[in-house]
Amino acid sequence: MSGAPAVGVRVLSIAFGVFLVSMGLGKTGWMLDSSILMGQLQEWLEFAHPLSRWHLENVAIPGAPIFARLVLLGELASGVALLIGYRIRLAGVFALLMILNFHVAMGIIFRLEYLTNGYGLPVVGGLLTLAIGATRLPLSVSNVE
Repeated sequence: MSGAPAVGVRVLSIAFGVFLVSMGLGKTGWMLDSSILMGQLQEWLEFAHPLSRWHLENVAIPGAPIFARLVLLGELASGVALLIGYRIRLAGVFALLMILNFHVAMGIIFRLEYLTNGYGLPVVGGLLTLAIGATRLPLSVSNVE
């Protein structure tokens, strides 16, 4: 990739890097207190879509003590990688999987308003763009993806 398209995708990776680092910094309390995440998951369970309920009961809630820390570290690591341009495609895939996991747990992905939610399709589409097309971008630490 070269020229204006490469610059545009690199700007997108920087924007998502800032977004993910900001999201991660907002979760620093999770490192010492996983009950913050547990409380959020319990709230989502109350009105959960059947697939979300299964995911919450069988994956997210039992794993909350570990996931609380992994989400924090994952958002910070993928955000920094996107900011500096290190393995952008891999960071995009990783961030996309984390975001989709939250969207399923929240149940938002199963509702029509997902199409107009700013954390929905714009985030998924942008991260998917990075996961598919972010190769040899300018101002990147690693230009070989």
